[in-house]
Amino acid sequence: MDDAARTPPVRSLPIPIPGAGADPARADGPAAPSPLGVAAALALLAGVVLCLALPALPRWPWLLLALAVGLGLWLRPSRARLAGVMLCGFGLAGAHAATSLALQLPSALEGRDLVVSGRVVELPRHEPRRTRFRFRVDDGAAQPPALRGRLLQLSWYDDRDAAALGIPGPRLRLAAGSRWRLPLRLRAPRGLRNPGSIDSEKRALADRVAATGHVRDPEAARQLAPARGLDAWRGRLSARIARAVPSPSARFVRALALGDTRALEEADWDTLRATGLTHLIAISGFHVGLVAGFGALLAALAWWLLPALGRRVPRVHAAAVAALVGALGYAAVAGFALPTVRTVLMIAVVVVARLSRRAPRMADALALAALSVLLVDPLAALAPGFWLSFAGVAWLLWCLPHGGGRGWRGRLREFLGAQAVATIGLLPLTVVLFGQASLAGPLANLVAIPWWSLVVVPLALCGTALEALQAGLGAWAWRLAATAFDLSWTWFGQLAHGPLALWWLPQAAWFALPLALAGGFWLLLPRGVPGKPLALLLWLPLLWPQRDLPAPGAAELVVVDVGQGLSVLVRTARHALLYDMGAAQPDGFDAGEQVVVPALHALGVRRLDVAVVSHGDNDHAGGFAAVARAFPPRLAVTPEGAPPLPQGRPCVAGTQWRWDGVTFRFLHPPRDFPYLDNEASCVLRIETAHGAALLTGDIGEVIERDLLRRDRDRVRADVVLVAHHGSHGSSDPGFVTATGARLALVSAGYGNRFHHPHPQAVARWRDAGAQLRVTLDTGAQRVRLAATGITFRGERQARPRLWDAAAAHDRGSR
Repeated sequence: MDDAARTPPVRSLPIPIPGAGADPARADGPAAPSPLGVAAALALLAGVVLCLALPALPRWPWLLLALAVGLGLWLRPSRARLAGVMLCGFGLAGAHAATSLALQLPSALEGRDLVVSGRVVELPRHEPRRTRFRFRVDDGAAQPPALRGRLLQLSWYDDRDAAALGIPGPRLRLAAGSRWRLPLRLRAPRGLRNPGSIDSEKRALADRVAATGHVRDPEAARQLAPARGLDAWRGRLSARIARAVPSPSARFVRALALGDTRALEEADWDTLRATGLTHLIAISGFHVGLVAGFGALLAALAWWLLPALGRRVPRVHAAAVAALVGALGYAAVAGFALPTVRTVLMIAVVVVARLSRRAPRMADALALAALSVLLVDPLAALAPGFWLSFAGVAWLLWCLPHGGGRGWRGRLREFLGAQAVATIGLLPLTVVLFGQASLAGPLANLVAIPWWSLVVVPLALCGTALEALQAGLGAWAWRLAATAFDLSWTWFGQLAHGPLALWWLPQAAWFALPLALAGGFWLLLPRGVPGKPLALLLWLPLLWPQRDLPAPGAAELVVVDVGQGLSVLVRTARHALLYDMGAAQPDGFDAGEQVVVPALHALGVRRLDVAVVSHGDNDHAGGFAAVARAFPPRLAVTPEGAPPLPQGRPCVAGTQWRWDGVTFRFLHPPRDFPYLDNEASCVLRIETAHGAALLTGDIGEVIERDLLRRDRDRVRADVVLVAHHGSHGSSDPGFVTATGARLALVSAGYGNRFHHPHPQAVARWRDAGAQLRVTLDTGAQRVRLAATGITFRGERQARPRLWDAAAAHDRGSR
């Protein structure tokens, strides 16, 4: 007898699952919004976003009051329920943010040698000169009180002696799940603030990272216990894939099978970004859905082969539970990344509804998933993946039919429709979050989604499942997955270098995103809605934002926050000059690539007319190669005797040119001046109709006094870039007085080992009447010399964030 005959038919109940409708406040009163519906999810999100957008957090009693009042209104069935949900989201996000900031390393412990014990969490990233990893400190009395149970982001640098002998050094044996005792040098998670670049302080807040630092004395590090646990198993499985697959595509199989993207190189990410495929290369919600469907299929097959099982558990229930178990297991293999968690939560809602014989709408499942994520971790809203995950599914649920296409033509039409919806609906978010859009993305996804998701990913998952049963059993599936991947990757590489590749967009005004979303909503309305071409006008503020260029005769200086280094963009009405490009460190940090280039894109720079490398020191010249790849300069200038530049010319005192009513003139070094490193720095004067600026490189007091002797009048300037980051050996008192500067700018990194700027140099400029601004306090600095006067704007002050308050307190107490 078929189990379907024994199981009563599923019928819709008059009371829907939570979130599927409204619950009445009273039998004769107005209906209250559902406590767990779509409206509640949107209200909770609004409260979280409102709190996280504040420049500073309210005091904790106000946060607790908002949380208590909001929870009371949420639980009470009334028309004020949504206001209560919003208040609850506000208070909950504030409490989480305040706790995360309070747990960060106090300034008193910065720069001190500490010894801690703990466990390596997640998969370490082994690089040629360092290993980057996360470390959870033990919660025991033997640990420093301020670090007990805290999460640290650490680097372990260079086992040169071991590498030279061909012996894997300790850092290369560092594995996920292993326990170590490490001597550390730590500091609070402070980062750079620039237009267009990643805000590392925000990321640390969202991830609850208490401190960053490095292993101080590798010889004193001791392993306390070998690797074990889920992360250790993931690491071992990733190593097996690398050994089993001889093709270079093994790195992609590791990413698709385990979410392990450590082996992907920057060139791989460039290709993925240019073709709009980054959402597919790591484990996504769709992959979790595949595993869930496979689990449900296996359970249904088992119940069909063994009908007696149906007497104990209905086949439908067994398939639902198997789907949830499969999804949960695969999410664990992927390290519980946000897209996988969101999908697991949605599957869980559907499974619970199926077990209770209720039929939920997908919109309600999505709302419950969002509520679950935000209630557990409201700081998840700080991650771009949160917005892309939920917005993508929401657009598809709203726009696509729910009945399913009939025949292959109907399915093809739905697939193409999904691509159109994803492109139009997510483009505004992609531009705002990443400052870029891929015109080749829709075309690449037409191939990648069916081929990777239906061929490559199932083969990779099959290999992973077989390998979990017995070592060596899944190698054939992994090799087939790599071969299938190679068939498409070559074409994607060609597409990434074509005319439809990445399109960088300048940073837009705050109102550009809501207007573009409204335009997307209008475009995706059903056929027959009038005026759809007019919706494109709403996209103009986002896709063609105002570049805010100086007027003729005016100039703008942007001191990019590159840490301990220098990079200054000088713009006139139609020209751009870049003075220095920051450092490129052996550990992989390249300020040119990771800071300067994104800032130039965000500022709307389309080309560089001149690139000036003031001298050959790494903190000024290291980023030149990366900048030149993205913005090949028409002319490169550096001192005679410095490391040569492609098509470069020497900077010589007296060289002068004029752009858009602004005069540029080199004041140093003079002709035949020997190359003396810092003292040979190119000194550039920019003179506008509204004031002058002076860029001094790393010259010291000797050269400053020589400039006064040779050309005292041209030293005078309203804005001066303080020489050598404000070191003790610069800022000669006579030079400071002679400039008559109203604004003195310093580029220096937080906690730098040189202690720049030196207090005596700071005092000289302030005593002379100049306002002194340091990038470690202000972030990127924008100075405009225009008809309206000389204006200054720091990135941190222009776009204040609540995590800046803690950073400012620590910087002030240093």
